[in-house]
Amino acid sequence: MTRVIGVDSSTQSCKVIVHDATTGAILREGREAHPPGTSVDPTAWWHALNRAIARAGGLDDVSAWAIAGQQHGMVVLDAQGRVIRDALLWNDTRSAQAAADLRAEFGDEQLAHRTGLVPVASFTISKLRWLRDHEPENAGRVAAVALPHDWLTWRMRGFGPVDDSPRGPLLEELVTDRSDASGTGYWDPRTGAYDRELLVTALGHDAVLPRILTPDRHVTDHAGRRVGPGAGDNAAAALGLDAAPGDVIVSIGTSGTIFAVSEQRTIDPSGTVAGFADASGRFLPLVATLNAARVLDTMAGLLAVDHRGLSDLALTAKPGSGGLTLQPYFDGERTPNLPDATAALAGMTHAATTRANVARAAVEGMLSGLRTGVNALTGLGVRVERAILIGGGAQSPAVREIAPQILGVPVTVPPPAEYVALGAARQASSAAT
Repeated sequence: MTRVIGVDSSTQSCKVIVHDATTGAILREGREAHPPGTSVDPTAWWHALNRAIARAGGLDDVSAWAIAGQQHGMVVLDAQGRVIRDALLWNDTRSAQAAADLRAEFGDEQLAHRTGLVPVASFTISKLRWLRDHEPENAGRVAAVALPHDWLTWRMRGFGPVDDSPRGPLLEELVTDRSDASGTGYWDPRTGAYDRELLVTALGHDAVLPRILTPDRHVTDHAGRRVGPGAGDNAAAALGLDAAPGDVIVSIGTSGTIFAVSEQRTIDPSGTVAGFADASGRFLPLVATLNAARVLDTMAGLLAVDHRGLSDLALTAKPGSGGLTLQPYFDGERTPNLPDATAALAGMTHAATTRANVARAAVEGMLSGLRTGVNALTGLGVRVERAILIGGGAQSPAVREIAPQILGVPVTVPPPAEYVALGAARQASSAAT
């Protein structure tokens, strides 16, 4: 039996699965929490990874491994391989003005064509510009820039600060994959190479960037085990779900994430659709919304029911909720870009305003918000033939039944699983053979 490990190092925690490379069976699992916050010392991820691996039975019988991780986080290293400052995570918004400055300098159209992205606070390029502007001494010390999965892969392979690693601070041994590189804001999807001009403009000088491994390549760790390229979390989830062109994945968590596997890259100067790459050689255009499962949380609380009760109520109402419509912008909204918007329940009459109609309007309103993301993809020519629903919100029977009507395509709801870690394990299985 060939055993491999897949890792999901997310914002909240590190999940590790030991996978049978032949049958796909999950043999062992381990998990460790990450510290909260939007600025985190990467060594916390390193310790969590080691503890999660130990809880999953260790590496002794493992032939290969791969790490998927949260995208965009800025890990900056000095020439000795030491972390210079806490990593700024994707959800750290202090770099919003830096993103605006980059857009003003280059223009949205040019940036979208050069990188597939229009900078927002989430992206690494914006965080590097913030570092240059607000911590110039730290920016001047930067010898290499990595993302979370890049840095953890480097450490797991035995590299790192000279006093804390068997192989030393060889920055040139940093590796990544095209999916994570595509979320930096300084990677060119036309050439598959970094756009050094954009990097230098953001940071103030050039730096070592992780070598990009193609999906069929691997490296080795200090024990000779094969190591897959890794991936960004959404790209790994697409691998774990075995998504193909024509599939759109709708992740219904606290926020909503809508992404599709596409043969062609997308260019959206409005910034609504991020033109990411996937982990298989294709592309993964993505739309994010702020309002998803928490809409159901709020409306369940309003009606004094649990999630099952909200679902049961919604399914007793007819489509259209008797004319009630919920605008689900409880947290403002990113897609469409309405940061100051609020939620509203419209169409109320004495006859229409029943608990069942309110419950159904909540489900229909949330799904309509996600449909905005699907429409943004199809508006750029992305083929959408099936929606795959994942995340906590997808477990609602009402969501599963109503989704095809609102999204306008057939819907599949796979069983709950650690799809990011499974995608990394699939990658490791390919490396092992």
